[in-house]
Amino acid sequence: MSAPYERTTLAPSLHAYAKGLRDAAPHAPLPQGGLPLPDGARPPRDPAAAPATAPALTAREARLAVPALVRPFLTAPDPERAAVELERVLAAAPARERAVFAALTAIPLPGEPAHRDRARALARCLTRHGTTVRAVAAGLGLLTRLGEPEDVPYLRTLGLLDGLGRHAVTALEGLDRQAAAVLWLVHFARGDALRRVTDALAADDGTAVRERLSGLSYAPRELGPEHARCLAEALDLPALLRREPDRPELLVQALRLLTRMGSGRGYQDELRRYDDAVDLYESVAARAHELPPLLDHRARLVTLAQGLHSGPAHLLPWPPGRRRELMSLLLSAAGDTAEPGDIAASGIVAPPGDRTAPGAVAEPAGVAAPAAVVPADVTEPGDVPAPGDRHRADWIRRAVRQLRAARPEEAAGAPRLRIEVAVADPGDPDGVETRLLVDGRPLVPAAFERGPGEPPERLLANGALRAGPEPREVRIAEAYCTEGCCGALHVTVRREGAHVVWDGWRRPGAPSGWPDLPAYRFDADAYDAEIARAERDQSWSWPARRTAWLIGAGLRERPELLTRWGLRRGWISTDHWSPETTAVTFHGPPAADGETAAGAGTGQGERQFLWYLPDDGTPPETRAEAALRRLAEEDPRGYARASG
Repeated sequence: MSAPYERTTLAPSLHAYAKGLRDAAPHAPLPQGGLPLPDGARPPRDPAAAPATAPALTAREARLAVPALVRPFLTAPDPERAAVELERVLAAAPARERAVFAALTAIPLPGEPAHRDRARALARCLTRHGTTVRAVAAGLGLLTRLGEPEDVPYLRTLGLLDGLGRHAVTALEGLDRQAAAVLWLVHFARGDALRRVTDALAADDGTAVRERLSGLSYAPRELGPEHARCLAEALDLPALLRREPDRPELLVQALRLLTRMGSGRGYQDELRRYDDAVDLYESVAARAHELPPLLDHRARLVTLAQGLHSGPAHLLPWPPGRRRELMSLLLSAAGDTAEPGDIAASGIVAPPGDRTAPGAVAEPAGVAAPAAVVPADVTEPGDVPAPGDRHRADWIRRAVRQLRAARPEEAAGAPRLRIEVAVADPGDPDGVETRLLVDGRPLVPAAFERGPGEPPERLLANGALRAGPEPREVRIAEAYCTEGCCGALHVTVRREGAHVVWDGWRRPGAPSGWPDLPAYRFDADAYDAEIARAERDQSWSWPARRTAWLIGAGLRERPELLTRWGLRRGWISTDHWSPETTAVTFHGPPAADGETAAGAGTGQGERQFLWYLPDDGTPPETRAEAALRRLAEEDPRGYARASG
């Protein structure tokens, strides 16, 4: 029984099943996660070969066992017969389909062309005629390296099924990245608006795609960096911009997708995974002057320039000098010609008698803002701008000033180590990151793409990067989730005569195969000067963050302000979603009976307490001094909020 129709089972192949479902309703919305598998697609184990109680193989065991099962069939002269028999063998093996797929993406392939052709034919029989998920997963694993353009339609159809989507995406990425991106969105798109765009993409309905793009939300919680990359790939965005230059809304969507792609709120560098990143940067920068001067557009243009300067975008394959040319184009389009203190240039005109210092536009959170004139993109005519909009406008001016002041790495005498603090767009809060540039090249995105550099409070406020007489290990970056989940980047800082050396790199939790990092040797005098300059520099900061910095410094000098209450210091910064609010956290037991502890209760274990200090307009030094004085005089559990 060598022909597919002579199989002992009456079940259709998974490909035929998926194609039948899709052909019956080609424009129907696809369920998130893909089409349901037919009954029997995950067959029961053969009790004679593997008892039902036998545990599934671990990933490591499967990497050894599965290739041994498949190898005898790999170069069989009759691929159809071999596929039928291999499907039976895999059905009896206690291995999950993802382990089967992973094992066959790495199995050694035959070297002789004729034998590789047989292996390819086997893979095609498994994917096109297989009736079980394991058999099809095995074929997909082989096609990740053996696939050809003629396999794309089969991979696209199989990938619509639940349980096969991720494997089909991997197999497609080397053949048709646009098809792979659509398939990824089918399985992993979240939110009604993105699902509607995905359904139009899956149905190849270009008109509906363009109509539905306008309703897409770009909020960080609804559109992550990987979603943005896949959407740009699915749209073939640079080509779409060239085909339809008279549609300004497409330029706006391209700007938003590009900034989301470069966000630090993800687990890998999506910009460098995107093959058309340079092309899209060029397209957006060339037409940036066409964008209306709205606050959101200006902020995103500055974000792109910031990424080119010291973020992941710096590492894209730019021709010599082109990266800095694009930075200038983006900053000019963002309206960077205003002198410091020109509030109107940020899109907000301050009223007479504005109490803010020269160059400041942000009103304190929680304080009524005076009347102001604002552009239509911020509020409705006649409305008062939200404090968040003012903070964003102030950030634009600070970031532009910082980028304009940065020296190009080609400048004579430029320090080999440069430390800069990058503050993300408050409208898309990624936080505040310490960026380390060695010979002008950002270190963290080149060495560790799973998360941003540590905030300045952890690297600069406490002197962590200073080179003392004894070597010290410093964590300079952490994965977006946590170190315990996806890793971190550590380095040992030591002084060696006239040099400071960074070596002893560690990346706990990072996948194997990442390249080793070299030892960096800095001139000790230049290094010390750069550390001192970075520790003093507060040009990146704003009042609420400066208040947090000063409170943190005060508690380092006087830890007894908390220990006297039986409490330990936590993180001290600004609130993630309200950057004009200072947040002070500490840990300890709830207040004793009879004492006031907001929300804490008694008889519980250790709690975290959060003390929020909205900006009341007073100088940061005054606010920090008042906060430290209150900690000295009152148990903070009486006015902080208990959490967890």
